[in-house]
Amino acid sequence: MRGFEFAARGCQRMDINLLVPTLAIYTLPVVLAITLHEAAHGYIAKQCGDLTAYRLGRVSLNPLRHIDPIGTIAVPLIMLLGSAAVGAAPLLFGWAKPVPVNFHALRKPKPHMMWVAAAGPGANLLQALAWGLVLRLTLPFGEGFFSTPLLLIAQAGIAVNLVLMVLNLIPILPLDGGRITYSLLPDRLAASYGRLEPYGFPILLVLLFAHTQTGLLNPLMNGAEIAFARLLRLGL
Repeated sequence: MRGFEFAARGCQRMDINLLVPTLAIYTLPVVLAITLHEAAHGYIAKQCGDLTAYRLGRVSLNPLRHIDPIGTIAVPLIMLLGSAAVGAAPLLFGWAKPVPVNFHALRKPKPHMMWVAAAGPGANLLQALAWGLVLRLTLPFGEGFFSTPLLLIAQAGIAVNLVLMVLNLIPILPLDGGRITYSLLPDRLAASYGRLEPYGFPILLVLLFAHTQTGLLNPLMNGAEIAFARLLRLGL
């Protein structure tokens, strides 16, 4: 199942002088976010009867098993460098290696598809909560040699995982939200909906580009942030 790393959060221009510090802050949260997202898909698929990902070593916390050299490294870096070079609003986009899932091997293909698909965004929600806990525990120390970088990385971890979760829950195939929607539809509607999958990737690219120019997805992102902040206050 395909995991999309991140997209531009707003329409701010990228300052090339901030490129290296930005990469230093975001590298760990991004690697963890995509690794655990993909591993979660494979793990739940294994629990539901499909051993495809497990036999290929994809139920692993080793980032190298999930990082796509093109989608995870080259494409986001080229887009980030290009944005920084021209001082334009960054359009950051990437993907990990899709975890192979044989839905026909699942014990109950349609309902289990929903749980396999939901596992990725669920892993991102748990990571966002973990980074939120780090943030809460670090805040009392204020600014310092260790606390300031940790605060910035924790904030990045929350942002990356919320964006990844929200993007993947958009009900467009082949995103996780599309798989969940497919599993919830009656068979006839699901079959019709499934035929839209070849158009899903171009639609997503258009949405992301429109977002960087107009903030199209901001209501979704803002809603997720508000809900998450309330959850932190209640749970942590």
